[in-house]
Amino acid sequence: MRRVLAFLLAGLLGAQPAQDPVQIRQKLAVLKGRMVQVDQQLEALTKRRKGVLVDLQGIALQRDRVQAQLDSARLRQEQTQAQAASLTQEQARIQGQVQQLRASLRRQVRWMQALGPLGELGLYTSFRDPSTWLAKGRILAWARLQVRKKLAEIQRLETDLAAKGQALQVVLARQAAEAREALALQASLRLQEDRLNTFLAGLQQDEAAQKQVQGELAEESLQLERLLANLTNRPKSESFEPAEPFVSLRGELPQPVSGTLAQGFGEHLHPKFHTKTLQSGVLVAAPLGATVQAVADGRVVFADFYQSYGPMVILDHGGGWFTLYTHLQGLIVAKGQVLKQGETVGTVGDTVDGPRLGFEIRHQAKAEDPQRWLKPRYR
Repeated sequence: MRRVLAFLLAGLLGAQPAQDPVQIRQKLAVLKGRMVQVDQQLEALTKRRKGVLVDLQGIALQRDRVQAQLDSARLRQEQTQAQAASLTQEQARIQGQVQQLRASLRRQVRWMQALGPLGELGLYTSFRDPSTWLAKGRILAWARLQVRKKLAEIQRLETDLAAKGQALQVVLARQAAEAREALALQASLRLQEDRLNTFLAGLQQDEAAQKQVQGELAEESLQLERLLANLTNRPKSESFEPAEPFVSLRGELPQPVSGTLAQGFGEHLHPKFHTKTLQSGVLVAAPLGATVQAVADGRVVFADFYQSYGPMVILDHGGGWFTLYTHLQGLIVAKGQVLKQGETVGTVGDTVDGPRLGFEIRHQAKAEDPQRWLKPRYR
């Protein structure tokens, strides 16, 4: 039975090395946080007026949630595989101990049998000195005691081995259930991706929907300008006072994230929506979850889910200057928090075009080309 279990385990584990259990737990915690963030964004969508962008973002978020669930299921599989491998190693160790004890016991029993059936009495004929006879008798008594101890240890180890075998069966059953869950989630993910692709394909062919998207994007842009105007008109006592004027940093700002330029500043024709949009900043293609850093000292004046921008953070740098970080994976800073240059604003989130960071620089509500401020520029 143990050999069968070991064979099944080897087939389930495959040739891939197991990850560190601590790393797996950390990744599971990150994925759990990611699902919470997706749920928060889905809840935020219900508060927005209906539109094509809302529907699109909802479908994309459902896909992201299933992807996070699938990633979690795969990590749990790795965790279970590590447990199964550990139990198998424990079984092998215990079996080795049992074999050693049995071999030692066989040698000891053969030695005692060599003395003959008379035991200590047989020794008396060989030793005329009673003290020698007593010493040898004590050796035999000690030997019998060791035999009893080894037998008890073998019994304990075999009980432990049986318990390990039962635990391994439970783990293998759980692993099989997790494999089925992963397959179901893979199928669900394919359905969500098909749903998203079908929606995008329909949008590309539907001129009325494209015009609606155009109007929704224009309305979002106006609302963002109003938001920035309100932030600019706050009392002076609430404004951030930097150590050096933000304007003096033109051409010297670090990149908020390492990546490549996906879309530059200015007017563009969206490849999926077929709509003309004014990009008020830059879109940076970067790995999902990559750390986004503050480009200069500033105070967080906005940290919330915002329209199709997703999770968005706005930093006030004083003098009416703001930097905007959009399409984040979630919100890890809070309004009122002061960040130093290089400190973490958030992480890169996903969009229908792939992982992207939206980065803008505004003077009051007026957008400026971020490329002119960065050193080095995105390419």
